[in-house]
Amino acid sequence: MASSPISARLSPTASSRLVVLAEAVVKAGETARVSLRRRTSREMLAKAPRDYQTEIDVAVEQIIVDKMTKAFPDYAIQGEEAVGNRTAGPDTPIIYIDPIDGTTNYAWGVPHFGMTIAIAESGRLVAGVVYDAMQDELFSAETGGGAYLNGERIRCADVADIENVLIGAGLPIPGQVKAVAEETYFDAIKRLMANTAGVRRLGSAALSIAYVACGRLDGFFEDGLSIHDFGASALMVEEAGGIVTRFSGAEVDGWGDILAASRALHPWLKEGFHIKA
Repeated sequence: MASSPISARLSPTASSRLVVLAEAVVKAGETARVSLRRRTSREMLAKAPRDYQTEIDVAVEQIIVDKMTKAFPDYAIQGEEAVGNRTAGPDTPIIYIDPIDGTTNYAWGVPHFGMTIAIAESGRLVAGVVYDAMQDELFSAETGGGAYLNGERIRCADVADIENVLIGAGLPIPGQVKAVAEETYFDAIKRLMANTAGVRRLGSAALSIAYVACGRLDGFFEDGLSIHDFGASALMVEEAGGIVTRFSGAEVDGWGDILAASRALHPWLKEGFHIKA
C-alpha cells in the first residue's frame, strides 16, 4: 500500500489505487465545503427540468479529473458533468465520477451532499469512495477488501424486525419512475410509512446507500439513478454484507432502479414492488 496521510482512513490493505481516489475526493471536498451557499436560479444551469448544475459541480469534477488523468493516464473517464470524459478500449478500466451527488441540496445551501468516484473493470465495480465534505466522512470499499468509514470497518445492520428499521427512499420528480408504475412506487413508500420506524429522503443517493452499508439506514430504494450515483456505495453495501439489486431482484446495470438493503430486510422490501419473477 502506498504511503499517504489518508491511508489511515481506509482499509489496512487498501491498494495504492484506492488511496488515489480517496485523496482526490477529499481535496475536491474542500472546494465544495467552502463554497456552500444558497444559489439563485440565475446562478444555476438546468440540464433538464429539476436537474441542476452549479459552477462547483464543474470545478469539483475538474479537480478529480486532473488527479485521475495524472494517476491513471490509460483509464477511460466518465464524469457526470463530462468535464474530461474520454473513452478507451473495451478491456480498459473506467472511472465514474459524480462530483456532487445531491446537487439540489447543494444549490439550496443544504449541507448534505456527497462526491463519489468508482472504478469498474470488465463491467464489474472494483473500487470506490464516497465523501461527505461537511461531516468529513470518507466511505471506501474494494472488491474482497470490506467497506470502511474513516478507517473503521462497517457492516449493514442485521435487523429483521420491520417496526424497527429505518428506510431511505427517493421521492421522484415527474417521469423519473420507469421500472414500475408510479402507483406501485408510491404504494411501496406508503407501505414503509405504515410498517417501519420511518422513511427518510436525504437528497443524496450516494450517501444514502453508503448509510445502508454502515447501518444508519436499513435499506434504500430509488429509480432513475446512474452508476455515477450509486456505483461506489453499492460496492460498499455488498462488501458490508448487504444486497444490491433492481426492484425485481435482478442484477443492477448502469442505469435505473436500485434496491439496497441488509440481507435481513431485502426480501421484505422487494415484496413491496409486487414484481413477479
